Amino acid sequence: MTDFTGLAIAGRIATPEDSEWDEARAAWNLAADQRPTAVVFAEGGDDVAATVRFAAANELRVAAQGTGHGAAPLAPLEGTILLKTERMRGIAVDREAGTARVEAGALSLELGEAAGAQGMCFLPGSSPDVGVTGYTLGGGLSWLGRRHGFACNRVGAIELVDAAGEARTVDAGNDPDLFWALRGGGGGYAVVTALHLNLLPIAEVYAGALLFPAEVGAEAVRTYRDWTAGVAEEVTSVVRFLTPPPIPDVPEPLRGTPLLTIGAACIGDRAEGETTIAPLREIGETIMDTFEWMPTAGLSRIHMDPENPVPGVGEGGTIAELPDEAIDAFVSIAGPDSGSPLLLSELRHLGGALGRPAGGGGALSHLDAGFVQYSVGMPMTPELGEAIPAHLKKIEETMRPWAADGGYYNFTEGPCDVDAILPPDTCTRLGEVKRRWDPDSRIVANHAVALGTV
Repeated sequence: MTDFTGLAIAGRIATPEDSEWDEARAAWNLAADQRPTAVVFAEGGDDVAATVRFAAANELRVAAQGTGHGAAPLAPLEGTILLKTERMRGIAVDREAGTARVEAGALSLELGEAAGAQGMCFLPGSSPDVGVTGYTLGGGLSWLGRRHGFACNRVGAIELVDAAGEARTVDAGNDPDLFWALRGGGGGYAVVTALHLNLLPIAEVYAGALLFPAEVGAEAVRTYRDWTAGVAEEVTSVVRFLTPPPIPDVPEPLRGTPLLTIGAACIGDRAEGETTIAPLREIGETIMDTFEWMPTAGLSRIHMDPENPVPGVGEGGTIAELPDEAIDAFVSIAGPDSGSPLLLSELRHLGGALGRPAGGGGALSHLDAGFVQYSVGMPMTPELGEAIPAHLKKIEETMRPWAADGGYYNFTEGPCDVDAILPPDTCTRLGEVKRRWDPDSRIVANHAVALGTV
């Protein structure tokens, strides 16, 4: 048993002997049963460096975690210190430079509000309380993505602690291989302590969601597909079948009601947004229409993701295109008559800047696919705990004829190595970075990186 009295930090150390151990080891995703050797709650970069050096001296590994939204695919944590950065929440916005320094534990909504107060934004995703760091290292699929690409490619520099316990700042001119790997290749190369982000001068957008009865079905999905074929890159959207659960985050009238929802964000003025969304309103009578001219800080809430820890078992993939046959298959497995035990199944529109190689981009430069597919269920009972994984597998098999190569890191929630997600040449290069910077595999992430060969 490791003696942690030799680890001197400003933060807190929790071990299995502590009365609050179960709370300390919990992830935001309550379905992830994390059992590390110890949990460290770091107060800053010095705590991170001390923890990594202690781990090396005691032949332990380190897994960094901001919130634990993506904890499900994390490898077994025996012999591992779970290094939580949730106390590191500093955000400093430089309006003149158009940048922000964001510490490793900051949340998406916190960054949205801080940047919005200066008339700017980053590239917000669909969850208000996902960690900015984990979201960005895994790619960062944003409501503004079709115009501005993946969030990982708007990182200007990264402060980190390497596997030797040394603090450093990497960018395009300093240790560029490590800088490249961390932008879209996950966090398995070093422990990030802060990101330097390039912001956008966008303060408001026209955005929201249309909520229809799920019975609008395949015809509504076809209308959505045809609409996406003609929209400008300034429009990013998602269609999904959703049955809201009976939890406080969901308005009571919507709980348990099968829905088809279409969410979108439109960069431009209100009139342009109204014109863009008009064809979707013709699908039928809505249960709710939340589209409005809103501050960009509100984007992370239009998807109605829960803002408190919940259990979730999900999986995603990429779809090359959506012919009618693919839509019929999707509705048959995810729609109102499918018997699906899932919370939701969705298709997010790609293309635009998301589909073009980013100049100077990281390990995720772009995705060569038409849509990203994602499904998730909440295993609230043992029966659902069995039914959800089986249905996720059924969705993958049903949609396989239209699948694109590879996947999207942040939506790959089953255990797998990076080479199941990213292209072979990218994985070869990631292996070389891993071998150079972490030859002992000290740093653990939710998808493993194979060491490159000499």
